[in-house]
Amino acid sequence: MKNVLRYVKKYRIFVVIPFASMIISIALDMFNPYLIGIMIDRVLKKEEFELLGKVLLGIGIITFSRTILGYIREFTFDYLSTRVSIELKRDIFNHIQSLPFSYFDRMNTGELMSRIGEDVDNVWRAVGFGIGLAIENTIYFITAFAILFSMNWKLALVSLITMPFLAILAMRLEKKIGKAYEDISDHVAVLNTTAQENIAGVRLVKAFAREKHEILKFLELNKTNYNLNMKQANVWGKFFPAIEFISNLCVVMVISAGGLFVAGGSMSIGELVSFNGYIWMLIWPMRMIGWLTNLIAQASASAKKIENIMSIVPEIKDSDNPVVPEKIQGNVVFENVSFKYGEEYVLKNINLSAKAGNTIAIMGTTGSGKTSLINLIGRYYDVCEGRVLVDGCDVRDIHLETLRNSISLVSQDVFLFSESIAENVRLGKENATFEEIKEACREACAHEFIEELEDGYDTVIGERGIGLSGGQKQRISIARALIKDASILILDDATSALDMETEYQLLKNLNNRQRKATTFIIAHRISAVKNADEIIFLENGEIVERGTHQELLNLRGRYYEVYCEQFKDFENIQQEVI
Repeated sequence: MKNVLRYVKKYRIFVVIPFASMIISIALDMFNPYLIGIMIDRVLKKEEFELLGKVLLGIGIITFSRTILGYIREFTFDYLSTRVSIELKRDIFNHIQSLPFSYFDRMNTGELMSRIGEDVDNVWRAVGFGIGLAIENTIYFITAFAILFSMNWKLALVSLITMPFLAILAMRLEKKIGKAYEDISDHVAVLNTTAQENIAGVRLVKAFAREKHEILKFLELNKTNYNLNMKQANVWGKFFPAIEFISNLCVVMVISAGGLFVAGGSMSIGELVSFNGYIWMLIWPMRMIGWLTNLIAQASASAKKIENIMSIVPEIKDSDNPVVPEKIQGNVVFENVSFKYGEEYVLKNINLSAKAGNTIAIMGTTGSGKTSLINLIGRYYDVCEGRVLVDGCDVRDIHLETLRNSISLVSQDVFLFSESIAENVRLGKENATFEEIKEACREACAHEFIEELEDGYDTVIGERGIGLSGGQKQRISIARALIKDASILILDDATSALDMETEYQLLKNLNNRQRKATTFIIAHRISAVKNADEIIFLENGEIVERGTHQELLNLRGRYYEVYCEQFKDFENIQQEVI
């Protein structure tokens, strides 16, 4: 909870105000039992009726004042907890955004959603209600106990008999309920992940007629969630009645012993009634022990989960003195680069040079390391050995934001937001005008089909581009990259869903741009790579062939085999090679 308290400290004024209101309210409340005792002993018993108006006025003033103070306290506590919740969610989200690709390779979306949503809400409840209530009850307990000792120390000792038992119960409850909430928090993340994956992949589930299987899987997880919550309820059910019994037993013991004191003449009835009023100021904190323990344990379990995320140090970050170039030209060099996931090398001793404005095509079999290679340019991952240089500077020394602002990436997994087409394209350039958006879409061969849509560029597309074909989604994502006008353009299998004619026109548009970016094209089709300045062929993480289209055909190696496979229906392949 240390990180949570750090947020609370930022709003000290909203801690001071409710606590001041709370203390004044408690101080006023301490007069109520005293005034009731005076009413019994002096007004009713001794018939000093002239005091009745004063006593009632005093009780009325106390009640009204406590109402105003209670409103101030609750409002400021709620404001404080809401601000903490907002900033905590913001910082978790910002921190998640700073984490590298490798973190998301092993982390589920549902778990992260649980941390930002449910776990932050648990902390919010603790800050808004739990902490304030715990401190209030502590003050009540200590103050009432001091007053009780001053009134009748013997009777006060009687009320203490049950306290050790309550303390033992509270400690045992906190230990068991805390473990129960940790288990629930972990399982809720799994449940959310399953739900998120099935909702996102509902079309795939339906296509394979797996609805029943997925429903049964979710029901099984939901049953486990039910069992964990019942386990928590069982813990609560065992301890709460015992806490209630002991706290009520305290009242019975005090009234019984107090009755003997009254009968013996050492205590008046009014004093016993006042004493009983103060006793309830002890009993309520004792009764609240279970509820507060439950709330704090839940928040503590959630805070640990949040802190686990916040404690992760981003592996990829700026160096101590990063280089901030005015303009990145786009010269890219790989020097003896090797890269691995875990212990397995996926790239081995890669040497590659791309001058500004050149086009480098990357081909290879599935899993040969093509995407891993281009991911090193923008430091989405860092090399294990060797260096990647941009304009002669190691990418690890370049200011990260500057580096990535100079790169436009179209990944093989096209992602479009549930926004209009124009807003999705504008993601590449925040202040882009509508004319710039249309021009980028023309270059990406997307303008024609967008214009045919009912709402044109204002068409709101579904989640991840639902409602568009694969080729349409690819063209919008390419337009998003082109509008950025970056020095380095990376197309990771970005034309795989396009027909040959559209692909040809798109590549032609890229070559005819006024300012040609250094372009890296990953593709499986010869038509997409044949005009590149250099083509490299990867196999098992190593460059096995490199050269221009004609040079590789003359080599009659792996590239030639792919060429023959794709153009096997054409006649006279041999003559074209010659």
